[in-house]
Amino acid sequence: MTERTLRAEPRPETAGAPPPPHRLVLPIILTCQLMLILDATVMNVALPRIQSELGFTDTGLSWVMTAYSLVFGGLLLLGGRAGDLFGRRRTFVAGAAVFTAASLLGGLAGSAELLIAARVAQGVGAALAGPSTLALITSTFTEAKARVRALALFSAMSSSGFAIGLLLGGLLTEWISWRAALYINVPFGLAIVLLTSRYVADPPRRRARLDLPGAFTGTLGVGSLVFAFTHAASHGWGDMITLGGLGAGLALLAAFLTIETRVSEPLIPLRLFAERDRAAAYVNFFLGPMAMMSMFFFREKQTSAPTTS
Repeated sequence: MTERTLRAEPRPETAGAPPPPHRLVLPIILTCQLMLILDATVMNVALPRIQSELGFTDTGLSWVMTAYSLVFGGLLLLGGRAGDLFGRRRTFVAGAAVFTAASLLGGLAGSAELLIAARVAQGVGAALAGPSTLALITSTFTEAKARVRALALFSAMSSSGFAIGLLLGGLLTEWISWRAALYINVPFGLAIVLLTSRYVADPPRRRARLDLPGAFTGTLGVGSLVFAFTHAASHGWGDMITLGGLGAGLALLAAFLTIETRVSEPLIPLRLFAERDRAAAYVNFFLGPMAMMSMFFFREKQTSAPTTS
């Protein structure tokens, strides 16, 4: 056997290895992740101009930010379960398509109600695509070094997305229009949808059940509480609508907890909160973004308020 033949033979440990992923796979996934994260803040700087053009009230204006974040977070677990059931790549593409279409509709919105509806639809798309980004990375990059590198870039993109959103939103609002902060998602979203079907492999599916009652009661319960807090700012805590929102929110969250203890595949297994350190981490992760996002909103309101000498 010649030396040339020996060089041509594959090494035993790599003979059955899967082919390396296409070089576009990671940029596709990271671009989608960045797009989903920065939309939580990209509209923030534009709030005063949105209020002036579409006639938002001071309390209603907060829903431009809240509608997206609330639906995104509330349906995130359901989106992950949908990926298990229908396929990660299919769910990823579907979520990116919904997000892109909603961004276009939001940019075209001529009223406050249409903009809020578009932001809700963006949240639905983000909840479908978001969980599959990380799942596609772990299933595509199986070699240890490549996976570590991919996860490091994914973490950097996720953590920097909030700051990038503020900077990008400010530049687009100042140079073009607040609508450009939504339109900019369209070309990137279309590219993600088209390239994913061609270059990203679909990992194996696993059997799962959608906890629709849990997703419905959990998301609607938190939404009712947020509505009640927002409504109280302008109508007071004794207002009947405020009290009704608080009561409905607490009742729906109680139903959510009951459902999660009884279904075979809950969205949130309550046993996760039995460990004190883990529960404290969950609470910290809940309070941190909540404080940050609310201060973003109030800072913009204070900055845009007229000054008196």
